[in-house]
Amino acid sequence: MSTVLVINSGSSSIKYQLINPVSGDVLAKGIVERIGEPVGIITHKHAGEELVRKEPVPDHGDGLQKVLAIFDEVGPTLAEAGIVAVGHRIVQGGSYFDGPALVDDHVRALIEKLCTLAPLHNPAHLKGIDVARELMPDVPHVAVFDTAFFQHLPEASAMYAIDRDVARQYGIRRYGAHGTSHQFVSEEVSKMLGRDDLKQIVLHLGNGASASAVDSGRAIDTSMGLTPLEGLVMGTRSGDIDPAVVFHLQREAGMTVDQVDEFLNKRSGMKGMTGEADMRTNWELIENGPEEISKRARAGMDVYIHRLVKYVGAYWTELGGLDALTFTAGIGENDPGVREELCDALAPFGVKINHDLNWENWHVKAPIVLSHPDSSVTVLCYPTNEELAIARQALSLAQHD
Repeated sequence: MSTVLVINSGSSSIKYQLINPVSGDVLAKGIVERIGEPVGIITHKHAGEELVRKEPVPDHGDGLQKVLAIFDEVGPTLAEAGIVAVGHRIVQGGSYFDGPALVDDHVRALIEKLCTLAPLHNPAHLKGIDVARELMPDVPHVAVFDTAFFQHLPEASAMYAIDRDVARQYGIRRYGAHGTSHQFVSEEVSKMLGRDDLKQIVLHLGNGASASAVDSGRAIDTSMGLTPLEGLVMGTRSGDIDPAVVFHLQREAGMTVDQVDEFLNKRSGMKGMTGEADMRTNWELIENGPEEISKRARAGMDVYIHRLVKYVGAYWTELGGLDALTFTAGIGENDPGVREELCDALAPFGVKINHDLNWENWHVKAPIVLSHPDSSVTVLCYPTNEELAIARQALSLAQHD
């Protein structure tokens, strides 16, 4: 058996999975939380059992050491698991990476150089890389980038309408995000429908949300831009907004750049409009909340759906037609209300969702077609699996090393 250890290192956490990339089986998974706080939490799941430990985890190095010790203690032992690679999720690959990369000092330096484009993510990823390379020096380490799938967008999609020299000097372009998910889902949908020439729109809807247009396996557009702030309405992010709002808030509200950044990323989106970032809570408010609160939640949901309709319509036109519309990620896989309202809005274009099937499968655990046979577009829900995608890419690169 060959396995890949997938690591997603955050600013104060380490998520991990030990995966058989061929079968897709997860042998073990877990998370180290509250790194650097007085008491950390380590959760490890294996063979139907869950181990939870609360103890100080001063830094990422200590956290990963504890994880490796737990593997040897409760299983599966890493010696028996046959680890052939360690796959690292990296948010920002800039213009340097259009696929996975074996981590060496040069690749590490480029990831560090890109920290200015992803200051909340890349520095944390580097901590995970540095610690893992030190603790597991005998296996290849592979960086898998969220931006790689969108590296070769058409220029008309990738460019912003600003001075070319300024854009080139400061690396300003559409990089996108969630690319590992969009690539995985679009490839799996092509296999499922038995066609490699599909015109697809993938909606990765979670607390962070993004859309992509994929033509015959190639991404031609995506909603997130220089950062994950652009595009769809999200849990706490505004998505598309007039850039002049930033200037207005600075001039009229006296906000600093950092305050505007925090406002648009953490206090906007559904949370800003309704007071609640969680879509489940918003549906509950719509259905059972006091009248004024219910109206506010309904208005926020209308904005959310309206933005989705705009992007689907635009991408449908860009693609010159549409074969498959796929929902994925936390909301996409678990919110039949969002799926239904979007598809009903697209009904004038021949989209027909099977409402009974949609609500019977409100929590989708396996790929499913949700549209009627006579729908102009096949509507699907396909659970994403970014960890499996990372494991497969890491294995592919390690085997060719």
